[in-house]
Amino acid sequence: MTTNDDARGEHQGAQAGPPAVPSLGHLLRRWPVLADAAAARELFWLNPRAWPASRALPALPLGQADVQDAALRLERFRPYLAQAFPETAPLGGRIESPLRAVPALQQALARAAGRPFPGRLLVKLDSHLPISGSIKARGGIYEILKLAETLALGRGLLRRGDDYRALASPAARALFAAHSVAVGSTGNLGLSIGIIGAALGFRVTVHMSADAKAWKKDLLRSRGVRVVEHAADYSLAVAQGRRQAQGDPSCHFVDDENSRDLFLGYAVAGQRLKAQIEELGQPVDQDHPLLVYLPCGVGGGPGGVTLGLKLAFGDAVRCFFAEPTAAPAMLAGLCTGLHEAISVRDLGLDGRTEADGLAVGRPSGFVGRTLEHCIDGVFTVGDQTLLRLLNLVAATENLRLEPSGLAGFPGACRAAMTGAAGLPGALPTATHLVWATGGGMVPPEVWADYEARAAALGGPREPLPL
Repeated sequence: MTTNDDARGEHQGAQAGPPAVPSLGHLLRRWPVLADAAAARELFWLNPRAWPASRALPALPLGQADVQDAALRLERFRPYLAQAFPETAPLGGRIESPLRAVPALQQALARAAGRPFPGRLLVKLDSHLPISGSIKARGGIYEILKLAETLALGRGLLRRGDDYRALASPAARALFAAHSVAVGSTGNLGLSIGIIGAALGFRVTVHMSADAKAWKKDLLRSRGVRVVEHAADYSLAVAQGRRQAQGDPSCHFVDDENSRDLFLGYAVAGQRLKAQIEELGQPVDQDHPLLVYLPCGVGGGPGGVTLGLKLAFGDAVRCFFAEPTAAPAMLAGLCTGLHEAISVRDLGLDGRTEADGLAVGRPSGFVGRTLEHCIDGVFTVGDQTLLRLLNLVAATENLRLEPSGLAGFPGACRAAMTGAAGLPGALPTATHLVWATGGGMVPPEVWADYEARAAALGGPREPLPL
């Protein structure tokens, strides 16, 4: 395994452009974990560059003050959100999801694997976040709210201390209508940007990759959002969105690969989760570790949540990213130190997966470099595993989670049932938290198709290779 200094030198050595990616043979010899990745095998990789929080957090370009600023901005928007989106009214305009114990599922997973599942299994239901039904309701909505606030303050339509329901006024909507928003997405980020952007009055264009589901495109169009479909993958959709913004000074581009605002919107989840954990009476400390499993596409969502969790819990929390076996982009970027310079295609993989929100060929270089010492590991999950889990989770807990939102469960099983190379997950005092990132807006006919294909695989027999 390369050292951190070796990897950093490789990345920074080519000043004129991104570093050259070694041949596949060289990649597999130098980083053996990539042999399993290239063969599309499920794996669990521990990051040798992970540092203690006391060392890693002070080195980050973002910290507690930045996250607190984002949290306060979301508080200011609560009156507007409660009015514009009645589904948020029960929480006073707060966009938040439940934290839930799933004992029946935990027992079913243990039976399926034929091993005990020690500790406690929880699910963070960002799949059921209001407004857009996925974790993207955190970062995506936050970035557009910040844009609206900035424009309104600059025009004098809003002052500090005002009721933010003023942003629904005709004058505010006229201001926003003179501006446009563009984003590239595999689906859920596009939904969140499109829904909040259109509600405020912005002209929104979502560039969708070939992996995006048709129902997500249809839903956006029904909200008045312009959807541009691309036959290629996520990276091209992002590039097209960036190009649109570069040619229009009134267009704001939501950069899923590099946006600090997206990142900070996600990070607010860390402090909120701490309060929810305390309400459950679940201790989190060195003797009661918290292991969190976060589905990962380009990396912004799990990266922001990881920052928030590390700030909230320090070394008592371990954060692991889940990726499809067909698209282990963050794994490849982190383990080689090449970050966005390497693609899953360099491993001979096509990136096609049922987990459309995770179908990303290149990771975010911003997230990889920022959190290379905070991400504790990465594991991969195959499509058949996800489909079998879909029916198992529905049958035991009456929860409907789309394939990408299920990706964290195999990592929890691996850490809890095998101890995964010395992780504290096998402790009976450990808490395993799967971040369910999407599924709240999936149409009934799409669920029926998922369930039928899952049933054809023969049910939850051996769904989680350990």
